[in-house]
Amino acid sequence: SFKEISEFCQRYGLKQFMNKIPEKWKKSDSNQCNLEVEVVSNLNNIDLGNEIGIEVDLYDRNDYFRSEVFGIALSNKNKIVYLNIADAKKDQKLLSILADEKVAKYAYDFKAIKAALHKENIEVNGLKFDILIASYLLDSTIKNNPQAVMNLYGIDLKSSDEEISLLSTNNPEIAGKIAYFSLFTSDKILVELEKVNALKLFNELEIPLTSTLADMEIEGFPLSKDDLTNFGQEYKEKLKNLTDEIYALAGTKFNISSPKQVGDILFNKLGLPDHEKGSTSVDVLNSLLGQHPIIEKLLDYRKYFKLVTTYIDGFIQHIYPDGKIHTSFNQAVTQTGRLSSSNPNLQNISIRDEESKNIRKSFYYDNENIEILSYDYSQIELRILAHLSNCQKLIDVFKSNEDIHASTAKNVFKVDKPSDLQRRKAKVVNFGIVYGISDWGLAEELGIPVKEAKEMIENFYQAYPEVALFFKQIVDNGIKDGFVSTMLGRRRYLAGFHDSNYQVREFAKRAAMNAPIQGSAADLIKLAMIRIAKAIKENNYKSKMVLQIHDELIFKVYKDEKEQIKNLVMNEMKRAMELNVPLEVDGGFGRTWYDAK
Repeated sequence: SFKEISEFCQRYGLKQFMNKIPEKWKKSDSNQCNLEVEVVSNLNNIDLGNEIGIEVDLYDRNDYFRSEVFGIALSNKNKIVYLNIADAKKDQKLLSILADEKVAKYAYDFKAIKAALHKENIEVNGLKFDILIASYLLDSTIKNNPQAVMNLYGIDLKSSDEEISLLSTNNPEIAGKIAYFSLFTSDKILVELEKVNALKLFNELEIPLTSTLADMEIEGFPLSKDDLTNFGQEYKEKLKNLTDEIYALAGTKFNISSPKQVGDILFNKLGLPDHEKGSTSVDVLNSLLGQHPIIEKLLDYRKYFKLVTTYIDGFIQHIYPDGKIHTSFNQAVTQTGRLSSSNPNLQNISIRDEESKNIRKSFYYDNENIEILSYDYSQIELRILAHLSNCQKLIDVFKSNEDIHASTAKNVFKVDKPSDLQRRKAKVVNFGIVYGISDWGLAEELGIPVKEAKEMIENFYQAYPEVALFFKQIVDNGIKDGFVSTMLGRRRYLAGFHDSNYQVREFAKRAAMNAPIQGSAADLIKLAMIRIAKAIKENNYKSKMVLQIHDELIFKVYKDEKEQIKNLVMNEMKRAMELNVPLEVDGGFGRTWYDAK
């Protein structure tokens, strides 16, 4: 029976297999919706009770801020109703039900619903269950797509005789089914969450975070189109000059954006060594630096090309009429539990070089009474590693506020006073260890022989033996259980441990070593966000949290609240989790995002 297949897939982590099962096997009485969707103009004489499934019928759920809203579907276990948006906005009974915290809402991607309805001046509160978030905790590889998620539970959203795009609906039946099944499946899914010890994570972290993120998306972050355009003109001029210089060095014109044509110029025309079968990746170009002046120009060209296409032209199209960008925070995408962002992606603004960092100068409030506050966790993953491994030597370094990279340099290079270069190399070792770096990986990163890199890693583990033991136990447990967990019980399932391919097995081991650390850091900042947002609301501050970028939180702060907000943020970030090392945060105020450090 389908039920048995479903349970088998759940037990052995074959959840994606559910999507490949033929439709005829998915028919199961318990997973069918036999209710008709009733289109109504208001909720007069309709009582749905205090637990309702809800779905917003959008033109494009991938871009819910810009998307047209067609209607709202509501359901209990006996009835499904649908109101088109014009009727919904006039129905006071519906509006009060949606705003009422005491009416429990069961949804698919509640954050999108909250943000989309806010645009229509409709407030929605009271999230109890989100099938997307619950499914993500059960399987972090799941796609953010209603049919893919429903497939996990043997549910088919469309009738056998219809082919409907689930991203572009305007279809009361599909919206009604999503609302119905979000409520109908909740009991069964909550049992599954309890089985994998993820119920607390779901109820106390991810569900409260959903509304916090929705508020941040709705608030947005200001971006000056004029400033960005000026940077764009400067960078486009630089691109034009680099293009001319590259053509002169190559002795011919060619398409610099074509890897094939670049390869032909470098390896055939200029005769540079081709060790990677025609590859012109950044790593390959870096390895060729110094062998021909064209290499440096090509690397610069790529940098400015990305700045123009991704950050200048890419960001300008996301500026709304209110002068802000309203990025979407993806809560159910990464396999480690970290948040990502899209429309646009603010997580990948590089701060490694000044030209990329300059983009942050375009983010500021056109109001003299508002400043930007940025705070980020200092060396959070290394601190979590010290805590999880219970490595006394590492713990002591953090407790005494010693320079962790200088301390590691002493151990790795066996010196009393490490040089600046040794400290920089030790920093790469420290952060590499967190990601399960191999001797080959470290050698490539530092541009040193593999033998030397191997010795540095061995010296690290010799100095901090508890870390080596911790990683061994994590990998052993991962191989035995098929998953690894964060401090709060977030699981990452890894299927590659028993793969016949050595590289796949090694990747699984590195992922197993990193997931508990990176995932715990993600959980930590999420806890801090929930507590800060709650404290800001309770104190009726005008200031707001507006962005999260990796380990950094960014705030819109009114000048008359500066001291209170600074103390609130610092305190909540420092005590978000109880570790056996202190949590430290760095940051400050600035007129622009660039200055706020």
